Amino acid sequence: MTDLTTDILAKTIYGEARGEPLSGQEAIASVIMNRKTISKKKGGYWWGNNIAEICQKDKQFSCWNLDDPNYRVLLRVDEGNPIYATCKRIAKRALSGLLSDRTYGATHYHNKQVCPRWSIGKIPCAEIGNHVFYNDVEG
Repeated sequence: MTDLTTDILAKTIYGEARGEPLSGQEAIASVIMNRKTISKKKGGYWWGNNIAEICQKDKQFSCWNLDDPNYRVLLRVDEGNPIYATCKRIAKRALSGLLSDRTYGATHYHNKQVCPRWSIGKIPCAEIGNHVFYNDVEG
């Protein structure tokens, strides 16, 4: 685990869930770690093979999209921000294998206020904070 890996994971958690309770922030970390596990099992997968690739894959975690307002926020945040400091601790626990997965293996999620096309007909495996999680999404 490199400092850059920890930073990218922490910034993704922050960008996607800074307004969520701790359980919601941990759930986002779990989704990323679940994707990494699947990539490792399959010998590679379309969403990336390491934390940086997974987090920064185009159109996967919107906070990394260059046209998303959160992107500029990510570039400026540091550990002086207490919410980011919490996200960094979550990232370190996740990367050390110490984070419990309350998402039941979810690899996808969305905000409860939207219904993306990919979620239609899928069965949510968890609802945590303002997000709905899925572990039955392929491709």
